[in-house]
Amino acid sequence: MTVLLPGVALTDHVFTVPLDHADPGGETIEVFAREAVDPARQGEDLPWMLFLQGGPGGKSPRPTGADGWLGHALRTHRVLLLDQRGTGRSTPVTAGTASDTDAGLAARLAHFRADAIVADAELIRRELCDGRPWETLGQSYGGFVTLTYLSRAPEGLSACYVTGGLAGLAASADDVYARTYPRVRAKVERYFARHPGDSARLDAIADHLRDREVLLPDGDRLTVRRLQSLGMCLGMSDGADRLHWMLDEAWTGDRLSDLFRYEVMMATGFVGNPLYAVLHESIYAQGGATAWAAHRLLPEEFAEDARPLLPTGEMIYPWMFDEIAALRPFKAAAEIIAARSDWPALYDPVRLADNRVPVAAAVYYDDMYVDEGLSMETARAVGGVRAWVTNEWEHDGVRVSGGRVLARLMETVKGVHGP
Repeated sequence: MTVLLPGVALTDHVFTVPLDHADPGGETIEVFAREAVDPARQGEDLPWMLFLQGGPGGKSPRPTGADGWLGHALRTHRVLLLDQRGTGRSTPVTAGTASDTDAGLAARLAHFRADAIVADAELIRRELCDGRPWETLGQSYGGFVTLTYLSRAPEGLSACYVTGGLAGLAASADDVYARTYPRVRAKVERYFARHPGDSARLDAIADHLRDREVLLPDGDRLTVRRLQSLGMCLGMSDGADRLHWMLDEAWTGDRLSDLFRYEVMMATGFVGNPLYAVLHESIYAQGGATAWAAHRLLPEEFAEDARPLLPTGEMIYPWMFDEIAALRPFKAAAEIIAARSDWPALYDPVRLADNRVPVAAAVYYDDMYVDEGLSMETARAVGGVRAWVTNEWEHDGVRVSGGRVLARLMETVKGVHGP
């Protein structure tokens, strides 16, 4: 069935893929993807562009029209919006589906990293594109997946666009958090400068939580460290303002308002994307155990009793699996995953160095989530990469730029390699 929205025709696709691609005759799961095309060009043989969402654990966008980067892509391409395995409508992993043994669940979730996503994409490409290569747009973690794609199946790719997602090829989770904590501190300082009263607001809420039990609408206790995790949004273009407006209506008299408690629950609850928390550090794992790197490297200045209270960023901590309802069923599995030391490699440095697929990448100089230094090391190590370093946009530049970021990347590939 095809649904028509302003400027875009959407068609649903469902594919059956192995849970473990090394065991094609074993258990299968479904992977959902939504095809988008200009309604006036539905019958044309257009090139395909696969969109790889950020995450891990994030479903693909749900369009309401042909705006932003999607509108630009639809001028020339047929776009596939992929719900990566375990997300959205792709046999979703949720608290309600975590019914295996702890060891079984951990083993199952190990099949939801970038290598499996790439294998899914290749099965889908061969079915949809008659074996022809396609282009990819990888946002954030989608860029990490792109590097795995280039390592494992470059023959399936004709060009790649990456926005805020050039991963460090050899960087461990420890390396990543050693670099990103200072970036979080810089974003927090910029946030406090933009909204000078918010530091005192956070301190007041933290002091209130220290002395009282405050429950969120789902029954979870609102703790100081959960309050700090609201800082995850500060690397987005509107993140500082969104957090400010939450704090602006935090109080009703001398109690925290119902609205504030609801917004905190929604912003920090992981109801729709528990995979983000469970697998987050494993996206950096190639060999050794991550062993809760973000927790081990937490600087003292981010302590919950420090003042001013500093929000944290895109870090996952073991306490989350005790204090957040949607994550509690994954607690033991997350511990097993954090301790695993035999992760297979996600990237092939030799093959990447010899890469001939054109890659245009936007590297955000002030990116809070993906370190610019590591990104540029990767840009120099991978053949065919043209990197555009900019501080005009935050991490969500491709989404908020009205198509300008994608347009520049597409023009870069076209200018170097031709149409």
